[in-house]
Amino acid sequence: MRSALGPLVLLAFVLAIRSARAEAPTSLPSDATLALLIQQSLAARPELARARALVRANQQRVPQAGAMPNPMLQVGMQNDGFKSIEIGTMDTSYISFMATQTFPWPGKRGLAEDIAETGVSQAQTGIVRAELSTEAEVRKTYVDLLLARDRLQLLAKLEVLWQNALAQTRTLYQTGSGSQSDMMRAELELLRLRRRRLGLTTQERTSVQALNRLRNHPLEEPIQTSLHLQELASPQTLTATFQQEKAVERSPELAAARLGMTRYTRASELAHRGYYPDLTVGAALMYRGSLPPMWQVTLGGPIPIFAGSNQSRAVDEAEELASAAQNEALALKQLIRFRSKERQTAFAAALENLDIYEQGLLVQSRATVESTLVQYRAGKVTFASVLEANAGYLADEEGYLESIAEAHWLLIAEAEISLDPTPLSSAGGSNSSMPGAGSSSMSAGSASTSRASEPSTAATGSSSGM
Repeated sequence: MRSALGPLVLLAFVLAIRSARAEAPTSLPSDATLALLIQQSLAARPELARARALVRANQQRVPQAGAMPNPMLQVGMQNDGFKSIEIGTMDTSYISFMATQTFPWPGKRGLAEDIAETGVSQAQTGIVRAELSTEAEVRKTYVDLLLARDRLQLLAKLEVLWQNALAQTRTLYQTGSGSQSDMMRAELELLRLRRRRLGLTTQERTSVQALNRLRNHPLEEPIQTSLHLQELASPQTLTATFQQEKAVERSPELAAARLGMTRYTRASELAHRGYYPDLTVGAALMYRGSLPPMWQVTLGGPIPIFAGSNQSRAVDEAEELASAAQNEALALKQLIRFRSKERQTAFAAALENLDIYEQGLLVQSRATVESTLVQYRAGKVTFASVLEANAGYLADEEGYLESIAEAHWLLIAEAEISLDPTPLSSAGGSNSSMPGAGSSSMSAGSASTSRASEPSTAATGSSSGM
């Protein structure tokens, strides 16, 4: 008889993992473009199709596990001597027809079916992980795209500043109150900005290609965006995303580990029942020609005389595997809580960075650029001061954008329930050295490099793991 507890436990786990995405702690920001990209990617990812196929494959194992063994039909002949066929003349010569059927000990089939059903539930956690990782990868890449396009717009603003500086140095040089080196330096910085634009354009293009790959569209198909990074929902309003216990409840990896505990517990019960023999019942009819037919009924089963090296070992194996699954679940629970807290700490630092930028740093940085250029025009400061002010402006504006992007990357990783470590914060860390010697020569892919260790799939898979 099957255990009544087994199906109830499995049902609870299945309901929990199916509602993992729907029970996200809070809704992450989105727009029409991002929502469409996520929808298309969830429909197109082969990883999701693979996970669903694995579930269907595991479902086919359930009836196999609970099925009766196939009966056996035997046809044979027994004959006295080798010189002639003696059927009908000798009592012990006959043609036999025998059918046998093995009946597993009560409870074995139910336990085997429970184990197979647990495998189905474990496979369903793979679907949840693939969905979470797919959505997270789309969201991260979309943030990358917005960041690249916003940085390109920032670069265009800086080019205007350098064009103004170049015009001023040229005027001063022509009137004899400026040096040729100042004019040449301004031209040099404009060339550096062109090189930087090339790198950012490449980053923008690769982000578009990545999003198209995720939704199985032509890689070069354009993706239009209607908002800027700053126009996503303010990260300060999304602090409720970081909930350690919610992450524990929603983790597909932890759900799979707990199902593993259930599976190996059932396997241990099944191994204990291995001490009881499966019974084989047989019936035979012996045809003897002109003599009256004979019949035979048999009942048999294995004798566990080698249980010490067979059934006992199977019991020990199942119990150790159950213990291993229990410790795996405990380790995952600890890791999930730690990763959630780690991201929450990094998120708090990112919010502090944003506060610094928004409370006056950006305004002062822009004012410094304008003031320095006016003072240079009046001959009160050197051109090196103009260079430094422009470099600081670029570093501050980029630091602000990167702090926003970093906050959203952390929110995405939390919603994904990623098990990957959180990279060290790079937002706000740009220095204010002169262009070409430090911050303004930063590679176009610096933001994506700073999060290179962020999870991407299902992953996890992934993730591993808006």
